[in-house]
Amino acid sequence: MRATLISRIIGAIVLGIIGAFTSLPIYNFVQQFIDELTLSQGVVTSLTAVIFAAFGFLITPYITIKPFQALIKLFTKSSAQSLLSGLIGLTIGLVIAAIMAYPLSLLPRPLGQILPLAGLLLFGYLGAVLFVTRREDFAGLIKNMGNKMPSRAKGESERRVLVDTSAIIDGRISDIAKTGFLGATLVVPRFVLNELQFVSDSADSLRRQRGRRGLDVLGELQENKEVNVVISDIDVEGVREVDDRLVLLGRQMNSPILTNDFNLNRVAELQGVKVLNINDLANAVKVIILPGETLQIAVIQEGKEYNQGVGYLDDGTMVVIENGQRYIDKQIEVTVTKILQTSAGRMIFAKPSHE
Repeated sequence: MRATLISRIIGAIVLGIIGAFTSLPIYNFVQQFIDELTLSQGVVTSLTAVIFAAFGFLITPYITIKPFQALIKLFTKSSAQSLLSGLIGLTIGLVIAAIMAYPLSLLPRPLGQILPLAGLLLFGYLGAVLFVTRREDFAGLIKNMGNKMPSRAKGESERRVLVDTSAIIDGRISDIAKTGFLGATLVVPRFVLNELQFVSDSADSLRRQRGRRGLDVLGELQENKEVNVVISDIDVEGVREVDDRLVLLGRQMNSPILTNDFNLNRVAELQGVKVLNINDLANAVKVIILPGETLQIAVIQEGKEYNQGVGYLDDGTMVVIENGQRYIDKQIEVTVTKILQTSAGRMIFAKPSHE
């Protein structure tokens, strides 16, 4: 508000001075049509200065402060990738306009004077808009051109994996990374980090604890010299949900998504995006158990169905025991009857061996 008022005052002073200096030509011009002009030159000068000053007071903020504020707001909202793309497009557009300026200047007047300036504005604007709106296509084109060039130094990985919030909060990603099995650059988009910070500031104590655990895990990953972790400002405009933005980024970057979110897993697969599910990896490395094998299990609680007992293996796999309710708080031998395997985990059904 204060800056606007100052700009109005400065505009009024500047245009008032301009009006005073241009009053003489205006006075002479008016005298050509009005022979008996009763106003003196001093009065005309004063009126012209006042009119120009009032005009400057009204319009100055709209040609100085307002455009500047709009520009700052645009820069604040836009990602670094959008700004860089716009700058590159603007530069290319201005170069093309400069090349065409000389031939256009040879045209007869007034075309020779107008078209070079019009071309400068038009190509600069088109270049900026084209590169901002189609930046992912240009990035993909550059990436494909890079893939045709000689490969990088030995040992340097080009594979990138997008990391979901659930995978960071889960914590197992840190242990997996320490083993060296990932072999890829972990890309954490800025909006995933923002969601992680939002969860860590939650009023709910459980959510807050999970969020802070996720931040600690991310810190461990960044400290691990064996893993390359990148916090990226790359984003998808026009999409609010984090899962949807991850899926679209996965398609644009041709990168898999590391997660243990079952719903995100399904949505990504439906849209043709590869998913690295931590639960699937955990299930893959579990000890293989086949129907008919026997296990020693401690029955610790009742099952959901009548007369069922429930126990757990050392790796956390749930074992549902038919007719096992009476063995609660006891260690018994059971025979595996069925195994249910899903992305959410593994469940084993069994019955007491002596029955």
